[in-house]
Amino acid sequence: MKTAWHALGMMLVLASATAVAATGAALPRKSADESYPGVVVQYDTLRSAAGERLRLIVTRPRHLDGKVAVIFVAGWLSCDTVEAPAGTAGAAQQVFRALAQLPGFATVRLEKAGVGDSEGDCGASDFSAELAAYRQAFRALGAYPFVDTTRVFVFGLSNGGGFAPLVAEAAPVRGYLVVGGWIKTWFEHMLEIERRRLALAGVPAAELDAQMQDVAQLYAAYLLQRLTPREIFARQPRLQRLWAGDAGQQYGRPVRYYQQLQELDLMRAWSQVRVPLLALHGEFDWIMSRADLETMVALVNANAPGAAQFVELPQTGHTLEHYASLEAAFAGKQAAFEDAVARRIVAWFEAQR
Repeated sequence: MKTAWHALGMMLVLASATAVAATGAALPRKSADESYPGVVVQYDTLRSAAGERLRLIVTRPRHLDGKVAVIFVAGWLSCDTVEAPAGTAGAAQQVFRALAQLPGFATVRLEKAGVGDSEGDCGASDFSAELAAYRQAFRALGAYPFVDTTRVFVFGLSNGGGFAPLVAEAAPVRGYLVVGGWIKTWFEHMLEIERRRLALAGVPAAELDAQMQDVAQLYAAYLLQRLTPREIFARQPRLQRLWAGDAGQQYGRPVRYYQQLQELDLMRAWSQVRVPLLALHGEFDWIMSRADLETMVALVNANAPGAAQFVELPQTGHTLEHYASLEAAFAGKQAAFEDAVARRIVAWFEAQR
């Protein structure tokens, strides 16, 4: 295992170590520090290829008996923070807090450009830059003396649950835990999510197929022909009704972000995974398709029978939130976090250690 890490190139690892340990002026903190009993929280700095200083949040047991396993987080698409201060309301953040207190484990979270303490502009940053930063942070794991590089886990949420295998490049991973990920092309994903969105928004079933004809035209031009929304709307003005907000962005990210997602071959990436996988999908997740997670599990089990498991989480939304119904999830009417979700995730990591 260690040989495979060295195969990435010691120069890359050393460069990442330098980027984390000494980047000049430290990034100032903008919010309250996380704290946990018996846990050290480090706020490190990584300088990206674009020269931006990005925040790394690292936790480890205060008292070490040798090296520990590490959980590396591959985050969601949105520009929301991965910080998890005490009293946080976010479901995923509550899981991060539970994992930070898991004995025998370190955790590493990267803030995207322009999020939290990180420099830059998340709304202008494309996927290629984001993936490069994740890879740089992943390589830097070898710089921490307390990390056992033979026991590295990747915890992928939402978008990160799809591209998680791309983060490690050639380095070995002990296992993957994925929440609400994707595996088909982004074009296929958008057709699926738009059908669900229109139905939940109240479009009558008798009108849904007709609207999906326009949806298909919009996303074929956008993702397959790589036209900008402005170019598309200039040619076919009726399609603009299907677009929310500024024509230069979608879900808070630039349009090229999604055109780059369309270029990914996640089926190929997941078909090469031969280590344990737990794929979680919320019963009320209307954003990602259950079938994508089931496909991931089937691909991994074809390589390593029994290594992968799919679990549908009852009354759970896209990123571990608790809801009373699918309609409540679509409306964002979140209920109190269900601790059983965090316990299930923690138990899987404990079992794989």
